[in-house]
Amino acid sequence: MTDLGLKKFQRNTYGQLKIRTMKFGFKTVIFLVVSPLLLYGAWLTVRMLVFDYFTIPTQSMCPTLLPGDKVIVNKLIVGARIYTDLDFDLNGQELKSFRLKGRRRIRHNDIVVFNMTNHNGKLNFIINNVYCKRVIGLPGDSVGATEGHYYNNNYDGELGISLEQDHLAQIPDSMITWGFWLPPHHDSGWNLKNFGPLYIPRRGDVVGITAKEAVLYQLLLEWELNKNITWDWEKNTAFADGKPLKRHRFCHDYYFMAGDNAKNSSDSRYWGLVPEEYVVGVVDKVIRDHKIFNPNED
Repeated sequence: MTDLGLKKFQRNTYGQLKIRTMKFGFKTVIFLVVSPLLLYGAWLTVRMLVFDYFTIPTQSMCPTLLPGDKVIVNKLIVGARIYTDLDFDLNGQELKSFRLKGRRRIRHNDIVVFNMTNHNGKLNFIINNVYCKRVIGLPGDSVGATEGHYYNNNYDGELGISLEQDHLAQIPDSMITWGFWLPPHHDSGWNLKNFGPLYIPRRGDVVGITAKEAVLYQLLLEWELNKNITWDWEKNTAFADGKPLKRHRFCHDYYFMAGDNAKNSSDSRYWGLVPEEYVVGVVDKVIRDHKIFNPNED
């Protein structure tokens, strides 16, 4: 090979090597950029469809859950909730979503994570404003409490933690704050220790509406009807935007949620019932001190 041919061969070899190096470098950059994005997308998909996790901030679920515990929410149990509108308003909005088919429905004593419902007396949705409580009442149940202990006409077992309800029962009535979501002029005598029976509306139920029902279900009725609900105690009548409201067919299933720490929990006794659509999922596992356990097992 002549010197001229050798130089040409070297130039061609160098050029090919340079092109290969550039291609390899480009592929490496793409890999380094795309791989984390794909992993992050997969992680978000798993959190959206399979499970999510939250940190317990308060003592409301003691002794079952302690502040700092990480709860793993299994979304496959009742079906993942899929948003159809991602333009979230942190001041509150209408929840737009649908739920995938799950393995079963919510049960008595399930511990669930859900979005808080009552914001300044209105039922609306705020993303990531979530609570963790125990399910005391299902749609179609009638629930209440006698001396701090919950009862349910459709469930004979223990609801929540009986020992914690004993602690509430020992508090003198004079020290029990109003606490319930009912307005102070409501003459039922309900409070945190003694209330009910309260019917939990079920989708399709037709309920007669008097002044009592208008008070009990005001938040739900205003949400479902998008009308202002008022009532007249003397005439025992209810009104929607000033027009008589004698009955209502409920469009949603609702749940009564309560914290295991019965004497110190902000729950349905204070702010009302929770629509099924607001439930994120069922707590399946708890992480505490690097150990994982099932909160529903002793």
